Amino acid sequence: MPTNCDAIVIGSGQAGPFLAAKLAAAGRHTVLIEREHLGGTCVNDGCIPTKTMVASARAAHIARRAADFGVVLDGPVRVDMRAVKARKDRVVAQSVDSLTQWLGNLPNLRLIRGHARFTSAHEVKVGGETLRAPQIFVNTGGRAVHPDWPGIDQVPVLDNTSMMALDELPEHLVVVGASYIGLEFAQMMRRFGAQVTVLEQAERAIAREDAEVSREVQAILEREGVTFHFGVRGAKVAPAGGGRIHVALNSGGVAREIEGSHLLAAIGRRPNTDDLGLAAAGIATDARGFITVDDQLRTNVEGVWALGDCNGRGAFTHTSYNDHEIVAANLLEGGQRRVSDRLSAYALFTDPPLARIGMSEAEVRASRRPALVGVLPMTRVGRARERGETQGFMKVLVDARTDRLLGAALLCIEGDEIVHSLLDAMYGNVPVATLRHAVHIHPTVSELIPTLLAQLKPLEENKP
Repeated sequence: MPTNCDAIVIGSGQAGPFLAAKLAAAGRHTVLIEREHLGGTCVNDGCIPTKTMVASARAAHIARRAADFGVVLDGPVRVDMRAVKARKDRVVAQSVDSLTQWLGNLPNLRLIRGHARFTSAHEVKVGGETLRAPQIFVNTGGRAVHPDWPGIDQVPVLDNTSMMALDELPEHLVVVGASYIGLEFAQMMRRFGAQVTVLEQAERAIAREDAEVSREVQAILEREGVTFHFGVRGAKVAPAGGGRIHVALNSGGVAREIEGSHLLAAIGRRPNTDDLGLAAAGIATDARGFITVDDQLRTNVEGVWALGDCNGRGAFTHTSYNDHEIVAANLLEGGQRRVSDRLSAYALFTDPPLARIGMSEAEVRASRRPALVGVLPMTRVGRARERGETQGFMKVLVDARTDRLLGAALLCIEGDEIVHSLLDAMYGNVPVATLRHAVHIHPTVSELIPTLLAQLKPLEENKP
Protein backbone atom coordinates (compact mmCIF):
# COMPACT_ATOMS: atom_id res chain seq x y z
CA MET A 1 0.00 0.00 0.00
CA PRO A 2 1.29 3.49 -0.81
CA THR A 3 2.16 5.85 2.01
CA ASN A 4 -0.14 8.86 1.81
CA CYS A 5 1.09 12.39 2.46
CA ASP A 6 0.00 15.89 1.52
CA ALA A 7 3.01 16.93 -0.55
CA ILE A 8 6.15 15.42 -2.04
CA VAL A 9 9.20 17.50 -2.95
CA ILE A 10 11.77 15.74 -5.14
CA GLY A 11 15.22 17.32 -4.88
CA SER A 12 16.83 19.61 -2.32
CA GLY A 13 18.36 22.39 -4.38
CA GLN A 14 17.56 26.00 -3.63
CA ALA A 15 13.80 25.64 -4.18
CA GLY A 16 13.06 22.25 -2.61
CA PRO A 17 13.99 22.59 1.08
CA PHE A 18 12.47 26.04 1.49
CA LEU A 19 9.24 25.08 -0.22
CA ALA A 20 9.05 21.88 1.84
CA ALA A 21 9.57 23.89 5.02
CA LYS A 22 6.75 26.29 4.16
CA LEU A 23 4.39 23.46 3.26
CA ALA A 24 5.21 21.70 6.52
CA ALA A 25 4.75 24.91 8.51
CA ALA A 26 1.31 25.25 6.93
CA GLY A 27 0.37 21.90 8.49
CA ARG A 28 0.84 19.75 5.41
CA HIS A 29 2.53 16.40 5.90
CA THR A 30 5.45 16.81 3.52
CA VAL A 31 8.14 14.42 2.26
CA LEU A 32 11.41 15.78 0.90
CA ILE A 33 13.41 13.28 -1.18
CA GLU A 34 17.11 13.73 -1.96
CA ARG A 35 19.29 11.13 -3.69
CA GLU A 36 22.69 12.67 -2.96
CA HIS A 37 23.58 15.97 -1.25
CA LEU A 38 21.27 18.36 0.55
CA GLY A 39 21.61 21.82 -0.95
CA GLY A 40 22.00 20.77 -4.57
CA THR A 41 24.56 22.19 -6.97
CA CYS A 42 24.90 25.61 -5.36
CA VAL A 43 25.93 24.38 -1.95
CA ASN A 44 27.97 21.32 -2.95
CA ASP A 45 29.72 21.95 -6.27
CA GLY A 46 28.47 25.28 -7.60
CA CYS A 47 28.18 28.76 -6.13
CA ILE A 48 29.50 28.29 -2.61
CA PRO A 49 32.56 26.10 -3.26
CA THR A 50 33.61 27.86 -6.46
CA LYS A 51 33.32 31.34 -4.97
CA THR A 52 35.24 30.13 -1.92
CA MET A 53 38.05 29.08 -4.27
CA VAL A 54 37.73 32.31 -6.25
CA ALA A 55 38.40 34.12 -2.96
CA SER A 56 41.57 32.05 -2.42
CA ALA A 57 42.68 32.77 -5.98
CA ARG A 58 42.10 36.49 -5.47
CA ALA A 59 44.19 36.41 -2.30
CA ALA A 60 47.06 34.88 -4.29
CA HIS A 61 46.62 37.49 -7.03
CA ILE A 62 46.66 40.41 -4.59
CA ALA A 63 49.67 38.96 -2.80
CA ARG A 64 51.58 38.90 -6.08
CA ARG A 65 50.67 42.57 -6.56
CA ALA A 66 51.76 43.52 -3.05
CA ALA A 67 54.58 45.73 -4.32
CA ASP A 68 52.03 47.85 -6.21
CA PHE A 69 50.65 48.87 -2.81
CA GLY A 70 54.03 49.40 -1.15
CA VAL A 71 53.95 46.05 0.61
CA VAL A 72 57.11 43.92 0.55
CA LEU A 73 57.00 40.12 0.73
CA ASP A 74 60.17 38.25 1.67
CA GLY A 75 59.89 35.53 -0.95
CA PRO A 76 57.63 34.31 -3.75
CA VAL A 77 53.91 33.68 -3.31
CA ARG A 78 53.08 29.98 -3.11
CA VAL A 79 49.67 28.27 -3.25
CA ASP A 80 48.91 25.14 -1.22
CA MET A 81 46.09 23.51 -3.19
CA ARG A 82 45.39 21.01 -0.43
CA ALA A 83 44.82 23.89 1.97
CA VAL A 84 42.65 25.65 -0.62
CA LYS A 85 40.51 22.55 -1.01
CA ALA A 86 40.34 21.98 2.75
CA ARG A 87 39.09 25.53 3.26
CA LYS A 88 36.48 25.03 0.54
CA ASP A 89 35.39 21.72 2.07
CA ARG A 90 34.94 23.36 5.48
CA VAL A 91 32.73 26.08 4.04
CA VAL A 92 30.62 23.54 2.14
CA ALA A 93 30.32 21.24 5.17
CA GLN A 94 29.15 24.12 7.32
CA SER A 95 26.40 24.93 4.83
CA VAL A 96 25.30 21.31 4.42
CA ASP A 97 25.36 20.66 8.17
CA SER A 98 23.29 23.77 8.86
CA LEU A 99 20.70 22.77 6.25
CA THR A 100 20.58 19.19 7.49
CA GLN A 101 20.05 20.25 11.10
CA TRP A 102 17.35 22.75 10.16
CA LEU A 103 15.37 20.30 8.06
CA GLY A 104 15.71 17.54 10.64
CA ASN A 105 14.00 19.66 13.29
CA LEU A 106 10.95 20.74 11.26
CA PRO A 107 7.56 19.30 12.31
CA ASN A 108 5.49 17.65 9.54
CA LEU A 109 8.58 17.17 7.38
CA ARG A 110 10.09 13.77 6.58
CA LEU A 111 13.42 13.55 4.77
CA ILE A 112 14.06 10.45 2.64
CA ARG A 113 17.43 9.67 1.05
CA GLY A 114 17.11 7.94 -2.29
CA HIS A 115 16.32 8.24 -5.99
CA ALA A 116 12.66 9.03 -6.65
CA ARG A 117 10.79 7.93 -9.77
CA PHE A 118 7.18 8.53 -10.75
CA THR A 119 5.02 5.44 -11.08
CA SER A 120 1.87 7.45 -11.86
CA ALA A 121 0.80 11.10 -11.90
CA HIS A 122 0.64 11.28 -8.10
CA GLU A 123 2.74 8.35 -6.93
CA VAL A 124 6.49 8.24 -6.47
CA LYS A 125 8.65 5.25 -5.61
CA VAL A 126 11.87 5.66 -3.64
CA GLY A 127 13.75 2.63 -2.39
CA GLY A 128 11.12 0.04 -1.62
CA GLU A 129 8.45 2.55 -0.64
CA THR A 130 5.71 4.10 -2.76
CA LEU A 131 4.47 7.53 -1.74
CA ARG A 132 1.23 9.16 -2.86
CA ALA A 133 0.35 12.86 -2.67
CA PRO A 134 -2.08 15.23 -4.40
CA GLN A 135 0.75 17.75 -4.88
CA ILE A 136 4.26 16.93 -6.12
CA PHE A 137 7.09 19.38 -6.73
CA VAL A 138 10.11 18.49 -8.88
CA ASN A 139 13.39 20.26 -8.08
CA THR A 140 16.03 17.90 -9.48
CA GLY A 141 18.49 20.43 -10.94
CA GLY A 142 20.94 19.73 -13.75
CA ARG A 143 24.38 18.41 -14.58
CA ALA A 144 27.27 19.26 -16.87
CA VAL A 145 27.32 18.42 -20.59
CA HIS A 146 30.49 16.98 -22.09
CA PRO A 147 31.58 17.76 -25.65
CA ASP A 148 30.91 15.00 -28.19
CA TRP A 149 34.39 15.21 -29.69
CA PRO A 150 35.95 12.05 -31.12
CA GLY A 151 38.09 10.38 -28.46
CA ILE A 152 36.51 12.26 -25.55
CA ASP A 153 35.55 8.97 -23.93
CA GLN A 154 39.20 7.87 -23.92
CA VAL A 155 40.42 10.59 -21.53
CA PRO A 156 39.37 11.82 -18.08
CA VAL A 157 37.06 14.84 -18.36
CA LEU A 158 36.52 17.21 -15.46
CA ASP A 159 33.38 19.27 -14.88
CA ASN A 160 32.25 21.69 -12.18
CA THR A 161 31.64 18.76 -9.80
CA SER A 162 34.88 16.81 -10.25
CA MET A 163 36.93 20.04 -10.26
CA MET A 164 35.89 20.47 -6.64
CA ALA A 165 37.65 17.22 -5.73
CA LEU A 166 41.08 18.30 -7.02
CA ASP A 167 43.69 18.88 -4.36
CA GLU A 168 46.53 19.39 -6.83
CA LEU A 169 47.25 22.21 -9.23
CA PRO A 170 46.83 21.27 -12.90
CA GLU A 171 50.02 21.91 -14.82
CA HIS A 172 48.04 22.89 -17.92
CA LEU A 173 44.26 23.11 -17.73
CA VAL A 174 42.41 23.03 -21.06
CA VAL A 175 38.96 24.55 -20.63
CA VAL A 176 36.31 23.72 -23.21
CA GLY A 177 33.86 26.62 -23.21
CA ALA A 178 34.40 30.37 -22.78
CA SER A 179 31.20 31.09 -20.93
CA TYR A 180 30.44 31.75 -17.27
CA ILE A 181 31.64 28.51 -15.64
CA GLY A 182 34.62 28.13 -17.94
CA LEU A 183 35.87 31.68 -17.45
CA GLU A 184 35.59 31.55 -13.67
CA PHE A 185 37.64 28.36 -13.52
CA ALA A 186 40.10 29.69 -16.10
CA GLN A 187 40.96 32.80 -14.10
CA MET A 188 40.90 30.94 -10.79
CA MET A 189 43.32 28.24 -11.89
CA ARG A 190 45.58 30.72 -13.66
CA ARG A 191 45.86 32.71 -10.43
CA PHE A 192 46.72 29.55 -8.57
CA GLY A 193 49.60 29.10 -11.01
CA ALA A 194 48.37 26.76 -13.74
CA GLN A 195 48.83 27.29 -17.44
CA VAL A 196 45.32 27.74 -18.87
CA THR A 197 44.03 27.45 -22.44
CA VAL A 198 40.37 28.12 -23.28
CA LEU A 199 38.73 26.62 -26.38
CA GLU A 200 35.46 28.10 -27.63
CA GLN A 201 33.28 27.18 -30.59
CA ALA A 202 31.84 30.69 -30.90
CA GLU A 203 33.84 33.59 -32.26
CA ARG A 204 34.13 35.31 -28.88
CA ALA A 205 33.80 34.71 -25.16
CA ILE A 206 30.39 34.81 -23.43
CA ALA A 207 28.75 35.28 -26.82
CA ARG A 208 25.34 36.14 -25.35
CA GLU A 209 26.81 39.39 -24.00
CA ASP A 210 27.46 42.56 -25.96
CA ALA A 211 30.67 42.45 -27.98
CA GLU A 212 32.38 45.16 -25.93
CA VAL A 213 31.73 43.19 -22.75
CA SER A 214 33.15 40.01 -24.31
CA ARG A 215 36.24 41.84 -25.54
CA GLU A 216 36.99 43.38 -22.16
CA VAL A 217 36.48 40.17 -20.19
CA GLN A 218 38.79 38.37 -22.62
CA ALA A 219 41.38 41.14 -22.33
CA ILE A 220 41.30 41.00 -18.53
CA LEU A 221 42.00 37.27 -18.51
CA GLU A 222 44.62 37.52 -21.25
CA ARG A 223 46.49 40.12 -19.22
CA GLU A 224 46.72 37.48 -16.49
CA GLY A 225 48.11 34.90 -18.92
CA VAL A 226 45.04 32.93 -20.07
CA THR A 227 45.20 31.82 -23.74
CA PHE A 228 42.05 31.74 -25.92
CA HIS A 229 41.22 29.96 -29.17
CA PHE A 230 37.88 30.84 -30.81
CA GLY A 231 35.94 29.39 -33.72
CA VAL A 232 37.04 25.90 -32.74
CA ARG A 233 36.10 23.24 -35.27
CA GLY A 234 36.92 19.56 -35.83
CA ALA A 235 38.37 18.97 -32.38
CA LYS A 236 39.68 15.49 -31.57
CA VAL A 237 40.98 14.20 -28.26
CA ALA A 238 43.49 11.44 -27.52
CA PRO A 239 45.51 10.26 -24.53
CA ALA A 240 49.12 11.44 -24.47
CA GLY A 241 52.08 10.10 -22.53
CA GLY A 242 52.23 10.47 -18.78
CA GLY A 243 48.49 10.76 -18.39
CA ARG A 244 48.36 13.95 -20.44
CA ILE A 245 45.66 14.87 -22.95
CA HIS A 246 46.19 15.77 -26.60
CA VAL A 247 43.67 17.98 -28.43
CA ALA A 248 43.85 18.56 -32.19
CA LEU A 249 41.60 21.29 -33.57
CA ASN A 250 41.10 24.01 -36.13
CA SER A 251 40.72 27.57 -34.88
CA GLY A 252 40.24 30.50 -37.21
CA GLY A 253 41.33 28.37 -40.14
CA VAL A 254 44.56 27.36 -38.42
CA ALA A 255 45.30 23.77 -37.40
CA ARG A 256 46.49 23.57 -33.80
CA GLU A 257 47.62 20.88 -31.39
CA ILE A 258 47.38 21.40 -27.64
CA GLU A 259 48.64 19.11 -24.93
CA GLY A 260 47.32 19.58 -21.41
CA SER A 261 47.38 17.82 -18.08
CA HIS A 262 43.63 18.24 -17.40
CA LEU A 263 40.53 18.83 -19.52
CA LEU A 264 37.53 20.74 -18.13
CA ALA A 265 34.13 20.60 -19.85
CA ALA A 266 32.19 23.86 -19.40
CA ILE A 267 29.88 23.98 -22.42
CA GLY A 268 26.51 23.92 -20.68
CA ARG A 269 24.18 21.86 -18.54
CA ARG A 270 21.30 19.44 -19.01
CA PRO A 271 18.35 18.84 -16.68
CA ASN A 272 18.23 15.82 -14.38
CA THR A 273 14.92 14.61 -15.77
CA ASP A 274 15.86 11.55 -17.80
CA ASP A 275 15.57 9.07 -14.91
CA LEU A 276 12.49 10.33 -13.05
CA GLY A 277 9.82 8.21 -14.72
CA LEU A 278 8.16 11.32 -16.14
CA ALA A 279 6.47 9.29 -18.88
CA ALA A 280 4.67 7.21 -16.26
CA ALA A 281 3.21 10.41 -14.86
CA GLY A 282 2.44 11.93 -18.25
CA ILE A 283 4.64 14.96 -17.51
CA ALA A 284 5.70 16.79 -20.66
CA THR A 285 9.26 17.89 -21.46
CA ASP A 286 10.76 19.87 -24.31
CA ALA A 287 13.32 18.63 -26.82
CA ARG A 288 16.18 19.27 -24.38
CA GLY A 289 14.54 17.42 -21.50
CA PHE A 290 13.36 20.44 -19.52
CA ILE A 291 9.98 20.00 -17.86
CA THR A 292 7.56 22.40 -19.52
CA VAL A 293 5.75 24.73 -17.12
CA ASP A 294 3.38 27.68 -17.31
CA ASP A 295 3.97 31.12 -15.84
CA GLN A 296 3.15 29.80 -12.36
CA LEU A 297 5.46 26.77 -12.72
CA ARG A 298 2.65 24.24 -13.16
CA THR A 299 3.30 21.28 -15.44
CA ASN A 300 0.73 19.83 -17.82
CA VAL A 301 -0.30 17.39 -15.06
CA GLU A 302 -2.68 18.78 -12.46
CA GLY A 303 -1.02 18.97 -9.05
CA VAL A 304 2.58 18.73 -10.30
CA TRP A 305 5.01 21.65 -10.40
CA ALA A 306 8.63 21.91 -11.59
CA LEU A 307 11.10 24.34 -10.02
CA GLY A 308 14.72 25.32 -10.53
CA ASP A 309 17.11 24.23 -13.25
CA CYS A 310 14.93 21.32 -14.41
CA ASN A 311 12.23 23.63 -15.84
CA GLY A 312 14.42 25.71 -18.16
CA ARG A 313 13.02 28.99 -16.84
CA GLY A 314 16.21 30.01 -15.06
CA ALA A 315 19.66 28.57 -14.49
CA PHE A 316 20.66 30.30 -11.30
CA THR A 317 20.37 29.80 -7.56
CA HIS A 318 18.40 33.02 -7.21
CA THR A 319 15.89 32.06 -9.92
CA SER A 320 15.42 28.65 -8.30
CA TYR A 321 14.80 30.27 -4.94
CA ASN A 322 12.35 32.67 -6.55
CA ASP A 323 10.54 29.69 -8.08
CA HIS A 324 9.81 28.42 -4.57
CA GLU A 325 8.60 31.88 -3.53
CA ILE A 326 6.21 31.99 -6.48
CA VAL A 327 4.76 28.54 -5.80
CA ALA A 328 4.52 29.06 -2.03
CA ALA A 329 2.82 32.43 -2.36
CA ASN A 330 0.28 31.14 -4.87
CA LEU A 331 -0.51 27.95 -2.96
CA LEU A 332 -0.41 29.14 0.62
CA GLU A 333 -1.23 32.85 0.42
CA GLY A 334 -3.68 33.04 -2.46
CA GLY A 335 -1.17 34.99 -4.53
CA GLN A 336 -0.88 35.40 -8.27
CA ARG A 337 2.88 35.62 -8.64
CA ARG A 338 4.40 34.71 -12.00
CA VAL A 339 7.80 33.89 -13.46
CA SER A 340 7.36 36.70 -15.98
CA ASP A 341 7.31 39.22 -13.12
CA ARG A 342 11.02 38.80 -12.46
CA LEU A 343 13.73 40.69 -14.26
CA SER A 344 16.78 39.07 -15.80
CA ALA A 345 19.71 39.35 -13.38
CA TYR A 346 22.92 37.36 -13.10
CA ALA A 347 26.67 37.72 -12.65
CA LEU A 348 29.93 36.30 -13.95
CA PHE A 349 32.21 35.99 -10.92
CA THR A 350 35.51 36.69 -12.54
CA ASP A 351 37.60 39.46 -10.99
CA PRO A 352 36.35 42.07 -11.61
CA PRO A 353 32.88 40.57 -11.79
CA LEU A 354 30.36 41.21 -14.53
CA ALA A 355 26.87 42.01 -13.27
CA ARG A 356 24.04 41.99 -15.81
CA ILE A 357 20.44 43.06 -15.38
CA GLY A 358 17.59 43.58 -17.81
CA MET A 359 18.27 43.96 -21.51
CA SER A 360 21.62 43.99 -23.27
CA GLU A 361 22.43 46.65 -25.83
CA ALA A 362 21.85 44.13 -28.62
CA GLU A 363 18.40 43.32 -27.22
CA VAL A 364 17.51 47.00 -26.91
CA ARG A 365 18.57 47.62 -30.50
CA ALA A 366 16.52 44.64 -31.67
CA SER A 367 13.45 46.08 -29.91
CA ARG A 368 13.80 49.25 -32.05
CA ARG A 369 12.67 51.46 -29.19
CA PRO A 370 14.21 54.91 -28.74
CA ALA A 371 16.86 54.46 -26.06
CA LEU A 372 19.77 56.14 -24.34
CA VAL A 373 23.10 54.62 -23.33
CA GLY A 374 25.68 55.73 -20.81
CA VAL A 375 29.18 54.29 -20.43
CA LEU A 376 31.78 55.13 -17.81
CA PRO A 377 35.27 53.57 -17.78
CA MET A 378 36.52 52.55 -14.34
CA THR A 379 39.63 54.69 -14.82
CA ARG A 380 37.35 57.63 -13.98
CA VAL A 381 36.23 56.14 -10.67
CA GLY A 382 38.29 57.38 -7.73
CA ARG A 383 37.52 54.37 -5.54
CA ALA A 384 38.79 52.04 -8.28
CA ARG A 385 41.99 54.04 -8.64
CA GLU A 386 42.55 54.01 -4.87
CA ARG A 387 42.38 50.24 -4.87
CA GLY A 388 44.39 49.82 -8.04
CA GLU A 389 41.52 48.04 -9.81
CA THR A 390 40.52 50.17 -12.78
CA GLN A 391 39.73 47.42 -15.30
CA GLY A 392 36.31 47.39 -16.91
CA PHE A 393 33.45 49.83 -17.24
CA MET A 394 29.84 50.52 -16.27
CA LYS A 395 27.06 50.74 -18.86
CA VAL A 396 23.36 51.56 -18.51
CA LEU A 397 20.52 51.54 -21.03
CA VAL A 398 17.45 53.77 -20.60
CA ASP A 399 14.11 54.02 -22.39
CA ALA A 400 14.10 57.52 -23.93
CA ARG A 401 10.30 57.76 -23.75
CA THR A 402 9.68 56.63 -20.18
CA ASP A 403 12.99 57.58 -18.51
CA ARG A 404 13.16 54.08 -17.02
CA LEU A 405 16.15 51.75 -16.89
CA LEU A 406 16.12 48.97 -19.48
CA GLY A 407 19.28 47.22 -18.41
CA ALA A 408 22.85 47.52 -17.22
CA ALA A 409 26.23 45.81 -17.53
CA LEU A 410 28.70 46.52 -14.74
CA LEU A 411 32.10 44.98 -15.39
CA CYS A 412 33.93 46.48 -12.46
CA ILE A 413 35.13 46.12 -8.93
CA GLU A 414 32.14 45.32 -6.68
CA GLY A 415 29.84 45.39 -9.70
CA ASP A 416 27.98 42.33 -8.38
CA GLU A 417 26.92 44.38 -5.33
CA ILE A 418 26.49 47.83 -6.89
CA VAL A 419 24.12 46.52 -9.55
CA HIS A 420 21.37 45.86 -7.02
CA SER A 421 20.72 49.58 -6.58
CA LEU A 422 19.86 49.69 -10.28
CA LEU A 423 17.93 46.41 -10.14
CA ASP A 424 15.81 47.70 -7.24
CA ALA A 425 15.12 50.89 -9.19
CA MET A 426 13.87 48.77 -12.09
CA TYR A 427 11.57 46.78 -9.83
CA GLY A 428 10.36 50.02 -8.25
CA ASN A 429 9.79 51.67 -11.66
CA VAL A 430 11.91 54.61 -10.53
CA PRO A 431 12.65 57.26 -13.17
CA VAL A 432 16.29 57.82 -14.04
CA ALA A 433 15.92 61.50 -13.14
CA THR A 434 15.42 60.45 -9.51
CA LEU A 435 18.59 58.34 -9.53
CA ARG A 436 20.58 61.20 -11.03
CA HIS A 437 19.62 63.43 -8.10
CA ALA A 438 20.58 60.87 -5.45
CA VAL A 439 23.43 61.82 -3.12
CA HIS A 440 25.75 58.86 -2.56
CA ILE A 441 28.50 58.28 -0.02
CA HIS A 442 32.06 59.26 -0.97
CA PRO A 443 34.42 57.57 -1.68
CA THR A 444 32.59 54.57 -3.18
CA VAL A 445 32.05 53.03 -6.58
CA SER A 446 28.28 53.52 -6.25
CA GLU A 447 28.67 57.30 -6.02
CA LEU A 448 29.48 57.30 -9.73
CA ILE A 449 26.01 55.96 -10.66
CA PRO A 450 24.58 59.52 -10.99
CA THR A 451 27.67 60.47 -13.01
CA LEU A 452 27.17 57.44 -15.22
CA LEU A 453 23.55 58.45 -15.83
CA ALA A 454 24.72 61.93 -16.73
CA GLN A 455 26.61 60.38 -19.67
CA LEU A 456 23.41 59.27 -21.40
CA LYS A 457 23.21 59.85 -25.13
CA PRO A 458 21.02 58.44 -27.92
CA LEU A 459 21.79 54.79 -28.54
CA GLU A 460 22.14 55.29 -32.28
CA GLU A 461 25.25 57.37 -31.60
CA ASN A 462 26.88 54.44 -29.83
CA LYS A 463 28.41 51.99 -32.29
CA PRO A 464 27.43 48.33 -31.58
